[in-house]
Amino acid sequence: MNRLASSFFISLILCLLTGCSSIGIRRPGLVGASYHPKNIFSQSERLPDGIRRVAVLPLAYDSQHGDVEAGATELKHVLESELRKAQRFELTIISPEQCKLWTGRPNWSAKEKLPPDFFTRLNEHLGCDAVLFVELSDYRAYPPLTVGWDLRLVDVNARTIIWAADEIFDAADPAVATGARRYQLSREHFNPILVDSRQALISTRCFGEYTVETLIATLPAR
Repeated sequence: MNRLASSFFISLILCLLTGCSSIGIRRPGLVGASYHPKNIFSQSERLPDGIRRVAVLPLAYDSQHGDVEAGATELKHVLESELRKAQRFELTIISPEQCKLWTGRPNWSAKEKLPPDFFTRLNEHLGCDAVLFVELSDYRAYPPLTVGWDLRLVDVNARTIIWAADEIFDAADPAVATGARRYQLSREHFNPILVDSRQALISTRCFGEYTVETLIATLPAR
């Protein structure tokens, strides 16, 4: 083996082991803009000072709507994890059992008519400043993947919406697909041979993480 071939072979082995970071090989970029959520509401650019503790309701979904029940099981922990990473407020996660005990049902959508004492009961039990309603509105577990969220942060005392996001991420949309792949590339070290992998477009968990992070990034700053 001549010196040039030997050098190339060594570089290839290093690249396979380290994802190219140690030898300065750059990953190819993705062309095109990533998806930016459009159906977002924020009461203001910053969270009110009084919003410190937020009660997160159990994830709501329509069990008659396709695979959404399976999606809810897989993605509820993803949502909690991403909310903790954001560190916008202290979280109190309400279990379905607690929710049923205090409000009569295991979960609620913000679109439904709530009991008159709904917020009062939650505040009494948890001392929360706001409630986050979480609904998985759409879900498709096969390509092109689809995840829809309806998230609403409501002030317990004022009964006003602080922030809301109602979005459907469909991987058939080129901007969504690009955003999901960028999310994947920014968080993992890939073998260069697999650098163009589209795992984010076939893994429901990875795609779900992308959708949640994208929406939580729109929360008002602290």
